[in-house]
Amino acid sequence: MTIAAILRTKGDDVASLPAHARVAEAVALLAERRIGAVPVMDGDSVAGIFSERDLVYSVARDGAAALDQPLSAVTTSPVEQVAPDQPVIAALSLMTRRRIRHLPVVDGGRMIGFVSIGDLVKYRIDRIEAEAQSMRDYIGQ
Repeated sequence: MTIAAILRTKGDDVASLPAHARVAEAVALLAERRIGAVPVMDGDSVAGIFSERDLVYSVARDGAAALDQPLSAVTTSPVEQVAPDQPVIAALSLMTRRRIRHLPVVDGGRMIGFVSIGDLVKYRIDRIEAEAQSMRDYIGQ
């Protein structure tokens, strides 16, 4: 299965912020949406990803002044990204190797979605459970 299958069930509503937005704005968005990361955009392209981890690092380094910094100063970049036709297992492997939890889904240079490791793991578990149920049904006939 591909990343596109996950986006079909998850949807393509992606909260994002421009690179010039302040860290305080990103924190408010993370809290409001109850999400762990947000793509940081430079026009139509993904310039970085701001995550809870980035917040912790910047506050540890700069204290409360971190909240006034632009996201461009604290985001994780360059950004790993995936295409919608990429297999889920390949994206999981990338996330594990790079120790990241979020990936923008980019098609034709434009972000069309955003997936988390939780999205991918949930999808894999659902597929495994469905396959196991199919086997139980087949054996039970």
